Amino acid sequence: MLDVFKEKFAAAGFTELSPIQTAVATPMAEGTSVLGLAPTGSGKTLAFTWPMLESIRVGEGTQAMILAPSQELAMQTTNVVRDWAKLIDAKVLAITGGANVKRQTEKLKKHPEIVVGTPGRMTNMIADGKLKLGHLKLMIVDEADELLTDETLDQIREILDATFAETLQLGFFSATETKILDELPRWFGQKVEKIDVRAIDQTQGVVRHRTMEVGNRNRVDLLKRISRVDRLRALVFFNKMQELQHVSLELRHQHVSYVALTSNQRQVEREKALRLFRQGKVELLLTTDLAARGLDVPELPAVINYQLPKDVTTYIHRSGRTGRMGAEGLVLTLGDDHDIRDFKKMMKSTEYEIKPGYLVDYKIVDTKPAKVKPTLTFDHPSSVEEATNGRHRVEGAGHPDTVKRGAKPSRAVPVKADTFSAPKKHKGHNKHSKKKGMRKKNRDRFSKS
Repeated sequence: MLDVFKEKFAAAGFTELSPIQTAVATPMAEGTSVLGLAPTGSGKTLAFTWPMLESIRVGEGTQAMILAPSQELAMQTTNVVRDWAKLIDAKVLAITGGANVKRQTEKLKKHPEIVVGTPGRMTNMIADGKLKLGHLKLMIVDEADELLTDETLDQIREILDATFAETLQLGFFSATETKILDELPRWFGQKVEKIDVRAIDQTQGVVRHRTMEVGNRNRVDLLKRISRVDRLRALVFFNKMQELQHVSLELRHQHVSYVALTSNQRQVEREKALRLFRQGKVELLLTTDLAARGLDVPELPAVINYQLPKDVTTYIHRSGRTGRMGAEGLVLTLGDDHDIRDFKKMMKSTEYEIKPGYLVDYKIVDTKPAKVKPTLTFDHPSSVEEATNGRHRVEGAGHPDTVKRGAKPSRAVPVKADTFSAPKKHKGHNKHSKKKGMRKKNRDRFSKS
């Protein structure tokens, strides 16, 4: 590691490299193509950033490219790499979809040493002759298990065809392993050294994995209540855009503090949503797996699976957004009894310790609370919870939410617990009695006259 990097590393409060950073340093410095497998939040970005920057020659054109599956991850990586690259006066440019093409083209004329972006925009810029890769020496494929599929795999191979290097050094990094990662030599025509530190990496903090049983009709209300937990900010994951939009409207109607991050938003909107969430100005960030892939939100307290992850790999990447670099975290998975049963069956082969969780007094607890008997009587029993201001509200496994919203309590009369009989009517309270008395009084007065 260069001396300027060591000084910055120490100034940031780090005392030692993470396992993946240690393991890939020598092979990458020697020009070896590598596959780096490490848990989410274990420092993979810096693992390839330092060796890459040490091989850069400032002023000799674009020499390194980093590919990411989303605009957000590309911008996040750009910021990290740029922060270190300025120590050696190297230029870093983000080339992503959704951004202004003319502005990117103008910046390319300054010949940045490193470009970071999404495969689609990269191939377009190459095809238009705006991005030239004659000096490219290294290509990094981040979140490789996601990128090396279908259309993006073809785009990455197109980018390789546009290079002139006989042996381009490659770096593939991922938190999970898929079949294609075992077939890299066949797809890219060169030997790739596999470096897997997942079994020895201990950088992740303590993360609680909990389920909460709730019916579909009451799931939005439960999410609203969870958002009120003290010091809780959460990434809320959805499988379908339609459901995300529906929940977004419901939360807006209920005045819940949230933002949404979706692939069909403009880049300005996406950047604003992330900024507000990272600054702690909103409690919830609604998103999909693709939009949030690889995102780093420092000290994120929680992840909520509003819809069940489709497989174990998806769960690993979702839960990896919390508990990063030693911080504590919480992962909540919501669903009805069938959902929770299917989810536990899917996760049975993993080492995650998944338990029921409960929302009590705006805290997430592991102990199932005892039921509290009501002490007031109401015209509508559904008003009990609202009248007690939620003091005995219990959400979670075995506690479906059956209380209607918006109900107002009527006048209450102290009675014994479990008694919901209406107060008895007293004699003389007939609604016609007053008019009947007035008529009699008038007859008596006229008869006297």
